[in-house]
Amino acid sequence: MDAVRAARLLKGVRDAALAGQEPPVGPRPVIEASWDRMLRGGVDPDRDFRAGLLALEDLEERRRSSPLQEILPVLREGLLSIAEAAQHIMVVADADGRVLWREGHPSVLRKADGHGFELGADWRESTVGTNGVGTPLVVRRPVQVFSAEHFVRTHHSWTCAGAPVTDPRDGRLIGVVDVSGPVDTMHPATLALVHSVTRLAEAELRTRHLESLDRLRSVALPLLSRLSGGRALAVDENGWTAAVSGMPHVDRLALPKSFTAGRTWLASVGECEAEQLPGGGWLLRLDPDADRPGPPDGSTVTLDLTDAHRAGLTVSGGAGTWTHDLSPRHAELLYVLASHPSGRTAADLAADLFGDPARTVTVRAELSRVRRYLSGLIDHRPYRFRDDATLHLLLPDPPSALLPHSTAPAILRARGAREGGAGGTGDTGDAGGTGDRRAGSP
Repeated sequence: MDAVRAARLLKGVRDAALAGQEPPVGPRPVIEASWDRMLRGGVDPDRDFRAGLLALEDLEERRRSSPLQEILPVLREGLLSIAEAAQHIMVVADADGRVLWREGHPSVLRKADGHGFELGADWRESTVGTNGVGTPLVVRRPVQVFSAEHFVRTHHSWTCAGAPVTDPRDGRLIGVVDVSGPVDTMHPATLALVHSVTRLAEAELRTRHLESLDRLRSVALPLLSRLSGGRALAVDENGWTAAVSGMPHVDRLALPKSFTAGRTWLASVGECEAEQLPGGGWLLRLDPDADRPGPPDGSTVTLDLTDAHRAGLTVSGGAGTWTHDLSPRHAELLYVLASHPSGRTAADLAADLFGDPARTVTVRAELSRVRRYLSGLIDHRPYRFRDDATLHLLLPDPPSALLPHSTAPAILRARGAREGGAGGTGDTGDAGGTGDRRAGSP
């Protein structure tokens, strides 16, 4: 189907969906889910709303502090010449949906100005509707948005293909790369190209990270060699291990977001003494009396899912407070465990996350990673939060905002059940509220 006919068909699909009617052809699931978020969030489908542009000094500060700056050469080499030849533009936005860089065909740049697609503009889904910048940031996977798949009518003359960028050093979503242009310039391979180039960019970040670990190792090894016995390791600011002494090598330790020198407790190694290394990173001397790391006395675990873009885990107890950002998969996994105090088998969790109870190997691998930073707080046979840990589950409002990137069957069921007012099976709180319980209690 040519672009004009496809755009006409999609307009009919959108009009029917907005009118609450059965469309002649259903929208793609990723688009339908986005439209549902827009309707629930009150985005006007017929009005082009624009938030204020960033001031020039704010834009420059975001550019300087963004890891995206490190990969601009890779993005330009992989996308810019093709975008210009195809009458497209390349747009790089940060994790807040703010446009930081914008390059490409001059005439298309001028057309983009007319749509508010400018430097410093806010292109989050909640601001401008379904689009190739904001939607990939929500669902955390590549998305192509063509013509009337855009929720806001004034964007129907555009086609966009965007892919999120994740920093391999800490797993954090740092932004999105988008290629956009007029509808008649759409090519079905654009999304695959954008996705491939973002993967190359992430590989560049990974290479830079390995180089920085080598530099840290050269600093840490002489220090470790002078230690008189005991267990110690040197890690970078994200917890990746550069060198160890007196213990087996571990790839990474989960460090809290706020980490300072001195006596501390880490879920994966227990009590330790932290000392900052020259040039960054940490020297950790493990407590010789702590053969088995355990959680602080009277531990309280808070699973915070209120932010659609970032899930957090906080462990509090006698040794202080420890906070960790969760990957999308671990957020799903811990939500399911929090929602089932009596526990889940590996087969149960495989069905919850993948719709396939046979994928137990994948589930066990993920749980092994979780238990590295929740040592002693997750029991097994079945998997569950430890009985004597106090668990707080913070849930979003509206309920449809629960882990919006997730397609896991358990999360889809929970969104629907909680939206209907019944509460998902085993949910520990009302929408938008706080669920408090003692893990393992009914």
